[in-house]
This record gives sequence, C-alpha cells and structure tokens, in this order.
Amino acid sequence: MECVVQGIIETQHVEALEILLQGLCGVHKQSLRIHELCLKSVPNLGLVASDIRLLCDLEQPEPAWTVRHVGGPMRGAGAEQISVLVRPMQESKISKNALRLFYSLGYKLDHEQLRVGFAFHFQRGAHITVTVSSINKMLKPHAIDDAVPVTPGIQLVEVTAPASSENYNEVVASVSSFCEYLAPLLHLSKPGVSTGVVPTAAAAAASLMSDGGGTK
Repeated sequence: MECVVQGIIETQHVEALEILLQGLCGVHKQSLRIHELCLKSVPNLGLVASDIRLLCDLEQPEPAWTVRHVGGPMRGAGAEQISVLVRPMQESKISKNALRLFYSLGYKLDHEQLRVGFAFHFQRGAHITVTVSSINKMLKPHAIDDAVPVTPGIQLVEVTAPASSENYNEVVASVSSFCEYLAPLLHLSKPGVSTGVVPTAAAAAASLMSDGGGTK
C-alpha cells in the first residue's frame, strides 16, 4: 500500500520550495527524469480493466525500468475522514524488454509522459518521498527529446509513503504532519482533488529566498 497527496506550485516558486524541503529533510535532493508509459489491458485479458505503468529512470547510467500497478483508493467512512489517499500499489524492477512483453500479452499504450525535476527521500515517522516535477507530453511516440510541458509554468508536487494494512494510520499521520510545513507554499490533497495554487505562495517564497540567500 501507499499513502499519497498531491498539489501544484508555480515554477517561479520551486526554488523556494527546494530550500524549504532541504531544511526540513536534512538530505540532498536527487535529480528526477522519468519516462512513464501507461498501458491498458484489452477485454480478452479479463473482466476488469487493468492499467499498469512502465517507468524508465533516465538518470541512471544505464536506464532502469520499473513496472507499477496502482489499485483503487481505500473506501469507507474512515477513508473519507482522512486527508491522505490510501491505495494498494505493487512495484517491481523489470528488464528493458518489458514493453515488448506487455504488448505481446495484449496491453496497449494509452499515453506516455516525461517527468523532470527532483526528489527528496527521508525518514520522518515514515519513509517519505517528495517529488517536484514538470509533466511533459510527447509530440511523437517515445520522442522524449521533443517533449513539451503539459502545463507551462506549473509543476506537480507529490508526497508518498509506503504503508501496510497494519500501520497505514500511523503513516497517514506522519504524511499529514509533514504536509503542514509546506502549507505556506502549496495545498496538498488527495489525487484528483484540485485545490489550485496558494494565494500566500509569493510572500512565503520571498521570505524563504531571503532567509536562504537564494542559494540551492
């Protein structure tokens, strides 16, 4: 399982967010450049449609592939009362021939995108990952060098943490607590719940840039 929240931030405030994250996490950021392909199953593969994502980490000396399957969100009265989305997720390393394999199984390419930005990985009550990235679309299949931003001037911020059925309440609490520190710059909510940019972001960013000296 994983716990996840998302939000958006204007590109002009990303450096201020990086300064804030650096201070909160106490670790160095890692560059992020991931080619993501979304595949959908066809009817002959079962009654229930299945979506999987193939992720190619282009920051590695040799591109590394991962397959990820994300299930539906946890439901019920308890799930509605928390501000973090909890959902099943399976992930595994795979070979570079994976795309050919899934095509042979009957999956079809639905869309692909290139995520470019940075990530922080740290321990704060849970193993939390914060990614800040620009989402880019391909003008031609697999043409990552020609990718263009989907929403120019806006970047996606995602906070995730692995969890289990036994400890997800504690992980949700840790993620929620951490997100409060980012509130002056952005709103974080369950994926699919649009909250827009924060009106106070400009003032908060200016303060952070002043305190941080404008350095990374």
